[in-house]
Amino acid sequence: MANVAVLGAGFVGLSAAYWLMRDGHQVTVYDPAGVAGGASYGNAGTFANYACIPVNNPSVFRDLPRFLLSSDSPFRLRWGYLPQLAPWLARFLWNSTERRYAASAGALSVLLSRAHDGYREMIEQANLAQFIRPSECLYLYSGAAAFRASEPALTLRRSLGVDFSIVSREQVQQMEPQLSPLFDRGVLFSGSWFLSDPEAFLKTQEAWLSQSGLRMETRAVNAIKPQPNGVLLETAAGSAAYDYVAVCAGAHSRPFAMQCGDRIPLDTERGYHITYPGTANLISRPVGWAERGFYMTPMEKGIRVAGTVELAGLNPRKHQGLLELLRFSSQRALPALTAPSESWLGFRPTLPDGLPVMGRSRASARVIYAFGHQHIGLTLGGLSGAVVADLVAGRTSPFSLAPYAADRFY
Repeated sequence: MANVAVLGAGFVGLSAAYWLMRDGHQVTVYDPAGVAGGASYGNAGTFANYACIPVNNPSVFRDLPRFLLSSDSPFRLRWGYLPQLAPWLARFLWNSTERRYAASAGALSVLLSRAHDGYREMIEQANLAQFIRPSECLYLYSGAAAFRASEPALTLRRSLGVDFSIVSREQVQQMEPQLSPLFDRGVLFSGSWFLSDPEAFLKTQEAWLSQSGLRMETRAVNAIKPQPNGVLLETAAGSAAYDYVAVCAGAHSRPFAMQCGDRIPLDTERGYHITYPGTANLISRPVGWAERGFYMTPMEKGIRVAGTVELAGLNPRKHQGLLELLRFSSQRALPALTAPSESWLGFRPTLPDGLPVMGRSRASARVIYAFGHQHIGLTLGGLSGAVVADLVAGRTSPFSLAPYAADRFY
């Protein structure tokens, strides 16, 4: 069996470790931030099997001025970052045509239709069901115009096999009586679920894997160097040789891909969350407000309000305006909320066509990519880990990996 290094200890990286160890490989996971130290810590906690609508879609041409100029927009662009972002933004707009948008949605639906299969065994074996809440996600619209604007995307979802039901204002109030009555319509996504504590889920998974021989390293990897019969990793403590390396480092993956000959236009959608402690009983499920771009999820520590998008790279400085927007909007949606106790900024990886990168590197078949999952790394983590294991084993994937290959960008 092989000696494999995995870069990244989030949902994708630890799932890759699970599937590789299931095949009998020796696995070492590297992550300087530790388990769940990145975007996997602060997400909305939703298993979003319905999320086949990519951010790149034709509506951006209509909505971009409002997104950039409106004070209640969930989108921000840090203007000082624009020169660095411009090539990515040009590719993003190029991928937002109707044809390319539909192709991305179709490719996402292929993954999402198999997403639960990537977790089923893992959840059962590692005692992870304790963190899973089966209540389905409710997506809300505060006016008839907002719902009408969503209808083309809903039609596309349904055509791609997403199961959902449309609920009335009265039904929304029956399901979640603490919500403000401002919501005109809602969509309930069948088969979705959420985690009560994403961090605890991953730490429990890592502890279970460690009992079976997983090695964890919190040293930063500085470089990947493919060799004729393996891969060298360079760290501050020296080099280490592996038979294979899987790059599952999310928003931090681009430098590793460049070292392996792949110029991938990976950038960062900075996301935020705030937490209202002791409030989890106010709602029974994840509730998303479509126009404001956020979810409210009842978690172990209270309601987590997660969302928004800021294009500003890996700068650690928080945008106070987006945090204030999350506070104002969540309190408007759920008036019983008082004051949040925690704020968080994380770095989601983003690619201009809305699809992850999965497959082998240009430089070596022994370097495997599984990154760039944008808002659905939790959802696709299990499946992506299985893809990594299939590539190491030389097994044929049950679906084509061509739409997700690194070479699609050149």
